Amino acid sequence: MEKPAPSPEQLELVQVLFVKHQPLVRVAALAILPDFDKVDDVVQETFLTMSRKAADFVPGSNFTAWICSIARFKAMEMRRKSILPFETLSDSMLETLHAVEPPIDDFEHRVKYFEECLSQLAPQARKAMGLRYEKALLPAAISKQMNWSVGAVKVALSRARNVLRECVHTKLIAEDHAPETESA
Repeated sequence: MEKPAPSPEQLELVQVLFVKHQPLVRVAALAILPDFDKVDDVVQETFLTMSRKAADFVPGSNFTAWICSIARFKAMEMRRKSILPFETLSDSMLETLHAVEPPIDDFEHRVKYFEECLSQLAPQARKAMGLRYEKALLPAAISKQMNWSVGAVKVALSRARNVLRECVHTKLIAEDHAPETESA
């Protein structure tokens, strides 16, 4: 027996929520498939699948968990079909890691803080990170584009990742310990 098609209202609701949560969908896919071109394809496939399954979404439930789950399965499917120029984790390891993800609220904060911290990196570090993670270039290719040694690229990427990790961590701690203002 085929499921009923979503109502126009259901379809509009999930599409509006998708637009709002699209950055999280991208991050969920990117965590499994570190190739920005393929992640774009996963986001599109996720949108299409979500639109077909709009009737399955229960308003008031956790939309972020639902849509990120769809994105995760689409990314794993794409990863299995692709020949990637780098090693990735096995499906069982990805499932294990997914089972211990931070709560979604924490995840959303981390994404917001990551974007803020990324903008604070030195221009050359930001460029190296963009070449590595947006263009999916390996350190050897980055070294040619930036006229650096491969070792210098690896060090710059490592330092940038450490700076980003520490920056996000500091922002999360500051948020948790921010004094609450009293209402008058």
